[in-house]
Amino acid sequence: MSRLRTTAAAAALLLALPLSVAAAAPALAAVPANSATAPANPTTRAAAQVELPRPTGPYAVGQEVLHLVDQNRPDPWVPAAGPRQLMVSMYYPAHAGTGTPAPYMTPAAARALLDGKLPGNTIPTEAVSGTRTWAESGARPQGGHYPLVVLSPGFTMPRATLSSLAEDLTSRGYVVALVDHTYENTGTTFPDGRTLPCEVCGTLRTQEAWEALDASRAKDVSFVIDQLTDRPHPAWRYARLIDRARIAMAGHSAGGAATVPALLTDDRIRAGVDLDGTMDYLVPESGIKGKPYLMIGHPLPGGGEDESWLRSWPRLDGWKRWLTVDGTDHGSFTDFPLFFDGLGLPKGPDTTIGSQRAVALTRQYVGAFFDLQLKGVPQPLLDGPSAANPEVRFTP
Repeated sequence: MSRLRTTAAAAALLLALPLSVAAAAPALAAVPANSATAPANPTTRAAAQVELPRPTGPYAVGQEVLHLVDQNRPDPWVPAAGPRQLMVSMYYPAHAGTGTPAPYMTPAAARALLDGKLPGNTIPTEAVSGTRTWAESGARPQGGHYPLVVLSPGFTMPRATLSSLAEDLTSRGYVVALVDHTYENTGTTFPDGRTLPCEVCGTLRTQEAWEALDASRAKDVSFVIDQLTDRPHPAWRYARLIDRARIAMAGHSAGGAATVPALLTDDRIRAGVDLDGTMDYLVPESGIKGKPYLMIGHPLPGGGEDESWLRSWPRLDGWKRWLTVDGTDHGSFTDFPLFFDGLGLPKGPDTTIGSQRAVALTRQYVGAFFDLQLKGVPQPLLDGPSAANPEVRFTP
């Protein structure tokens, strides 16, 4: 096993841990630099481009990037930076072939991601920044009104890591706002060329700190919705595409956990999805106003369950499902497995599901949930176990 692969295996193991456990395991994230000084495996260098799976819906996917500034709220992590600033990727149903290929992420953000997750690695930046997407920048939008889904990535994760889910939802007839939470991920690139680092990584050590993170993300999401639905001057030129009566939120890890305070504090958000996020902000005993909720997670060692999910599950007072996907780890619900497979890097020791299958299952169940809750289309897939998807277990 090469030094590069040893480092990648440590990162894969980090991704396999639940959020709170991973946050308490800095040794896994900080492999000594001298442990990854060997040249990259030639096959890794040759595999310079990873391709996201083709979206499954009938619509082509357009994309635009917004820079939003909340003049009414100072940045919660770096007050000296001034007002809270966010970068948001907007995905929308489009006419095929009317734009140019959208980049996966900026080279600077890709470099920050690689250096942050694999210190000392030798994977070329373009192996990530050059990832083949299915979105087109500047594409001409389709007509009509579509539900809005806001996506929030995991803590330390840039927004690009939910690109395959964003593209698929869009192809099924949704507008998607994919949010970077500034100073909470390895790197966010702004229009002036700055790539801001993660200022709070490694600093959240208490339950109260994680709750504050979730609450802050909920404020970010509400601000984004404000900007997209403002009348008469929304921040996005295609805001007319959004059906303001059909808005929901989904997220991975901390982004999933943040759906709880978002649903509680913003009545515009009608439904939520938590992809493997420990609920440090617990569902209160009074519930979440009867709003529909979907929880999808990976199996924990020894058959245990996340304590926060066990406590929150009976308090959910609307339509609800709790799904466990066998063979997955914490990162399986993001784009990360595509890079492990595409670059020939090892996954976590308990991860047996292929990357394409993990992406497909995440897309299927999240898409079915929103089709049911925002479009009113019956979804037998969500009624119980399916012979076609034996990996997916339903909690009664």
